[in-house]
Amino acid sequence: MTKHYILHLDPAAKYEWDRCSLRDPITADRPAFAELIAEAVDDQSGSYLVAVNIEVQILEKAAPQSQMSSPSMSELSSRAALPQLQELVA
Repeated sequence: MTKHYILHLDPAAKYEWDRCSLRDPITADRPAFAELIAEAVDDQSGSYLVAVNIEVQILEKAAPQSQMSSPSMSELSSRAALPQLQELVA
């Protein structure tokens, strides 16, 4: 069974639980590993000794938000005003 999650690491996060979070990419829910393991044994009642292997493959790495480039003030001021705004002024 292969599941995909988004791992977010932020050592400077305000709260401890936000420093390392694992989320489902579609629902943003935190994974319920006990439920995933229960699915592997077909939800049959009983007690099980299980071995769980976790293999991590980095599929994509996003740049931290502080490093993402944003337009400079000169770029913003050099852009032409929207036509709707020009009509309102005229």
